[in-house]
Amino acid sequence: MNLPTTMRALLQASWDGPADMRLETGVPVPEPGPDEVLIKVCAAGVNFADVMRAHGTYEGGPRPPYIAGFEAAGEVVAAGGAVTGHPPGSRVVGTGYGAFAEYMALPAAGLAPVPPGWTGEQALGLVLNWATALAALRPLGRLAAGETVLVQAAAGGVGQAAVRLARHYGATVIGTASAAKHPAVRALGADHTLDHRTVDVAAEVLRLTGGAGADLVLESVGGAAFRSSLAAARRVTGRVVVYGVAAGDAAVTNRELNFTHPIQLVGLHIGVLAAHAPAMFTELMAELATLRAAGVHTPGRPAVYPLASGGEALAELAAGTTVGKLALRP
Repeated sequence: MNLPTTMRALLQASWDGPADMRLETGVPVPEPGPDEVLIKVCAAGVNFADVMRAHGTYEGGPRPPYIAGFEAAGEVVAAGGAVTGHPPGSRVVGTGYGAFAEYMALPAAGLAPVPPGWTGEQALGLVLNWATALAALRPLGRLAAGETVLVQAAAGGVGQAAVRLARHYGATVIGTASAAKHPAVRALGADHTLDHRTVDVAAEVLRLTGGAGADLVLESVGGAAFRSSLAAARRVTGRVVVYGVAAGDAAVTNRELNFTHPIQLVGLHIGVLAAHAPAMFTELMAELATLRAAGVHTPGRPAVYPLASGGEALAELAAGTTVGKLALRP
């Protein structure tokens, strides 16, 4: 296949935030490495990590100027010499660097096929949001039927997937979100919704659970919400799975884990999981396929923006005015 040598892409020019994201033409099309595939991007996911990268606060994030975005779906048009699957023409979704562009190189190890009958836009979140939610609930969170789960930021991409999955696996679900987003969270199956801006979340969780606390807490916010998550967890047997730092860092000391918050604390990053526990990642993908067959994991319905409006989409996400998944269409 004769590929173009240049493309359109959104470049983050500085760490001054999404306002300094610019649409450029004539950007070189990347060359796939030995373990990578090159895709023609049909849809790119917009995630809070993109906001953090634009401000220089994402751990290990790229230095500007760089092509923004890290999640994309599209058609494989070329592959590195060490790639054995994903032949040209395959439709895949995955994460890497430079998703806000017409072409993107992706590590082959973390790719998933776009489910048959789904568009690329509908498949966004499969590897990132749904796999993260499933890993947090099942192999890492060890969720059992009848337990209570607190999902922080339940209206976000991972949060929405977690609410649906937790209900499917027989849990009582408490979700936090701003009041305007409560109907959307309840529609996904949450039993209780809490406005994190107006109530003491930990106190409310303790009240709803008769003083016991949540068996499992999914924590992606950080800051004050992180400490609230620790306080909301059941003593000794409660698990808190941390997979985000949207509101910034929060610290917990070994003394607190000994005396104040004797709970089980687990960290999760789906890219690290895929790289260091590939068998677990494969099992997650297989379980998601089963969930699709059961009608639990349904096609996504992201709010779609044109590529040129990527900065606007990130600004709205940062302001907390969006619900669910956002996507760019190059």
